[in-house]
Amino acid sequence: MILTSAALSIFIVAYALIATERVHRVAAALGGVAGMVVIGLVDANSAFFDHHTGIDWNVIFLLFGMMIIVGVLKQTGLFEFLALWAALKSGGRPYRLLVLLVLISATVAPILDNVTCVLLVAPVTISVCRQLNLPSAPYLIALILASNIGGTATLIGDPPNIIIGSRAGLSFLDFLIHSLPLTIILLVVFVVMAKWLFRHDLSRSVDMGDVLGDLHPRDAITNMRMLRRCLIVLGLVMVAFSLHTVLHLDPSVVAMMGAGATVLVSRTEPEEFLEEVEWGTLAFFMALFVLVGSLVQVGVIGRISELAAEAMGDRELLASTALLFGSGIVGAFVDNIPYTTATVPIVEEMVAATGTSGADSPLWWAFVFGADLGGNATAVAAGANVVVLGIAAKSGEPISFWKFTKYGLVTTVVTLIIAWVYVYLRYFLLA
Repeated sequence: MILTSAALSIFIVAYALIATERVHRVAAALGGVAGMVVIGLVDANSAFFDHHTGIDWNVIFLLFGMMIIVGVLKQTGLFEFLALWAALKSGGRPYRLLVLLVLISATVAPILDNVTCVLLVAPVTISVCRQLNLPSAPYLIALILASNIGGTATLIGDPPNIIIGSRAGLSFLDFLIHSLPLTIILLVVFVVMAKWLFRHDLSRSVDMGDVLGDLHPRDAITNMRMLRRCLIVLGLVMVAFSLHTVLHLDPSVVAMMGAGATVLVSRTEPEEFLEEVEWGTLAFFMALFVLVGSLVQVGVIGRISELAAEAMGDRELLASTALLFGSGIVGAFVDNIPYTTATVPIVEEMVAATGTSGADSPLWWAFVFGADLGGNATAVAAGANVVVLGIAAKSGEPISFWKFTKYGLVTTVVTLIIAWVYVYLRYFLLA
């Protein structure tokens, strides 16, 4: 009991420091890990090798590999090209630009995953905002929210989907049938909401002639030969991501192979592509995994889930409601990847107590929707959020925890309510 209280206290203090930004988030997270070491909860084995309480190296190396690919692509001028193209297509209208970036993000996220999506699109977003002399924060926040919503659509779109799909036996096709319709509805709603959410930042139009003059998107490409080679590798990486279950390759392995191939075909020097790696973001992720793993180790997260399973029994609608909103609430405070890993065995027990299983169980889909959409609630609730805020800070345009959260919370509440209506209509009223 004392150990549990100590672990909870350390976690709360670390999270409060991250939220209030009194100290740098990496320092706060690493300080929390140090506290867990002092009380005896963390050692080398639990931090580096344990699948339940340690660092998820698949996530870390997936991010690392994609950061290298993005770092090489950045040298070809691709992002400046896309920025100029988006700027011209928007006609200098901020809301049209935001919708365009949202649609790009929502299209890319289900094909790759939401973290890879933001790694590719965030630099484009910053570049186009600079071209048009617009603040990048609202566009980056919209990018995060759209990619997390879009990632709900497929098995590989969001890391929690991979975890849940593996445990529940859900296929790529199951996600297309059950998740894709809801994702489309949520994206339409979000595009409409965005005009209200960011209304203060979308009121000023830009004169394209004054900003861009005679500049053409093609002028931004600095090395066409390198770009062609890198795009071929990126295309193969996308195919491998989509077929990773068939190829029996983890996404992290695919990303690292893609990074190696990109470096080889581009003949880039290590100093050039390693400069673009977000080392602070990777360190923050590793510390966050260990912090949450400590709560798993003392049984806090597991106990909460067990109590929920006991309380709900075989009442599927109540269980689905609790899973949907509960996952959204808990996932707002801890990264949804370790949360999903800790909770999925409990959901399996809950499903076993009902008359349905696999893709026919509303509990699995309520869990998927809650874990994915809850990732929009706060700045540390999902990998995509942490990555983009790291990129924004590195580019000299930081986004505070609360600035993101005030938009994220509204979006999360609205999308969770719509998701609940969807679950109720599809699996209970019309079943």
